[in-house]
Amino acid sequence: MSPEAQSIAKNTTFLTTAYIFQKIFAFVYFTLVARFIGATDIGVYTFAISLTTIFSVFIDFGLSSVLTREAAKFKDKANAYLNNIISVKIILAVLSYLAVAIVINILGKSQVSQVMVYLAGLVMILDSFTLAFFAVFRAYQNLRYEAIGIAINQIVILIVGLTGIYLKFPLYILVLALLAGSTFNFLYSLILLKIKLHFNFKLLWDQPILKTLFKIALPFALAGIFVRVYSYIDQILLSTLIGDQVLGWYSVPYKITYAFQFVPAAFAAAIYPAMSDCFINNKEKLKIIFDKAMYLLIIISIPTAVGIACLADKIILSLYTAEFSPSILALQIFILAVIPIFLNYPAGSILNACDKQGRNTLNMGLTMILNVILNIILIPYYQHIGASIAAVISLTLLFILNLTQVPKITGFDYTYLLIKSGKAILSALIMATVIILLKMQYNFVILIIIGAIIYLGIMYLIKGFTKEDALFLWQAIFKKSVPGEEETLRT
Repeated sequence: MSPEAQSIAKNTTFLTTAYIFQKIFAFVYFTLVARFIGATDIGVYTFAISLTTIFSVFIDFGLSSVLTREAAKFKDKANAYLNNIISVKIILAVLSYLAVAIVINILGKSQVSQVMVYLAGLVMILDSFTLAFFAVFRAYQNLRYEAIGIAINQIVILIVGLTGIYLKFPLYILVLALLAGSTFNFLYSLILLKIKLHFNFKLLWDQPILKTLFKIALPFALAGIFVRVYSYIDQILLSTLIGDQVLGWYSVPYKITYAFQFVPAAFAAAIYPAMSDCFINNKEKLKIIFDKAMYLLIIISIPTAVGIACLADKIILSLYTAEFSPSILALQIFILAVIPIFLNYPAGSILNACDKQGRNTLNMGLTMILNVILNIILIPYYQHIGASIAAVISLTLLFILNLTQVPKITGFDYTYLLIKSGKAILSALIMATVIILLKMQYNFVILIIIGAIIYLGIMYLIKGFTKEDALFLWQAIFKKSVPGEEETLRT
């Protein structure tokens, strides 16, 4: 591996480790908070975050992604790009905050909800500027500072939030904890830009530069809007149409399901550069990488979905108490979304890597439309269960739409994937049978360990998982490389 490739891999490992750390701590934090404050209050908190998260995309408008790309090409213009983007973001931040304030007042939410949304709006603004600051460091291939910022930000949130709850502060403390973490990250990234890169900050409005940046940013912005809407509109509708308690019940399966997202995300970060290179230099290698990525994520996602569906009652009642018992069925349904979530990462990555990002964005738009329609139809009748069904159907559609485009780029072995999927399903069903038989005798942690041993053992016996697969998985996630990648680059 070349020194440059080693540097990129090392930096990506730092960032991936930080994201894993953040996911784990965020999940633990959410679980503790939910236990302490109950379903209704966690619903109020979730609503505030969901609403502002949707509007946050209108502040960034894809400009941070463009900043990384363009600053990497023209480092002498990086400071000017950033200053122009900061100037635009100030205007967009004011407009977005006003839009949030108008929406929360139109919805007629409680005073507590309104105050939490106003505070969350400040978090939204700070995070958007921080995103732009770290985008510059990404252009310079330095992800270490961002990784440190992510870790410390999560620690600050954890300390402030849990301390506030322990001292019985008002519910606002949860958003103030986010604000404390975001303020740290904002100042930290701002100071680093000044000290490490010697950037100067001033308001700039260079129309040619801004016109170019916005033109490039439009596809990123559309993709961001589509993802935010289909990821969070269900929570807004649940809170508005049904109530915050039901949203609280829904937020638990939502958090549990997306807690696993770091696995395919880390995997995609490793295979994306190899896919980009192989698209130009080695189409046969591209097919192999895609097939292997799909297969490995299949054999991880299927037992995860099946196992958690079997243990949903034990997980909910053990971690969140009986108040969240209505979350059990929702979790059994929502966790099935793990499968399309995992498998869409290689499908989406190959489209983006092979100049088909426009099609990927279109598919996201279609997914958003379906998700909104399904939620509007199902939520009034089936509440959080309906939202769970809508999520699974929508995410499955996105995966299918992306997968149908793959043959236009490279062939992939349907038979190979079907056979491997069959072995994974068979092993998962045997695992599930054992878990159900032992369910009354052990807690869910012991059952997860037993289930994992049984699943892996059966997969090994029926040759559904080999030593080569284990090596590929290890190097992809932890070494940030794909076995054989250097040979491909030399071809």
